[in-house]
Amino acid sequence: MDKIDKKIIAELQKNGRISLTELCEKVGISLSPCQRRVKLLEQSGVISGYRAEISPELAGFHFSAIVFVVLKDVISEHIDRFENALADIPQITQAQRLFGDTDYMLHITTENLDAFQQLYDKTLSKLPNVHRMNSTLVMKEIVAKRGLPI
Repeated sequence: MDKIDKKIIAELQKNGRISLTELCEKVGISLSPCQRRVKLLEQSGVISGYRAEISPELAGFHFSAIVFVVLKDVISEHIDRFENALADIPQITQAQRLFGDTDYMLHITTENLDAFQQLYDKTLSKLPNVHRMNSTLVMKEIVAKRGLPI
């Protein structure tokens, strides 16, 4: 990846719907090389997809929580079962495996506190291999998810 590829990525992170013509102007190269570079970035997996950024509140999701999970054991097959179970829960908007005392951090978004409680009681509490969960409520989002610092 050279400086031009990084410029392309930076612009696409700001606006994934930018036209190819506008992208060429911002990056300072002509149409054909720009199109070829974008295609190569997509094929190599550097650009893994495009999606719309949704306002949770305007879409009816007014509640966010972070759930920290400690597993009973870290045997590979038990980890796989736990992680596969996470993939089936749409309210988990992000899940990360951690080093340290806590094994996982789950970002949860629901319509409201009652919906979170139902999810916690009926789904999260039944996840396989869980020793302990600890939740914290998100008061306010200060820095929204943003692109990489390219």
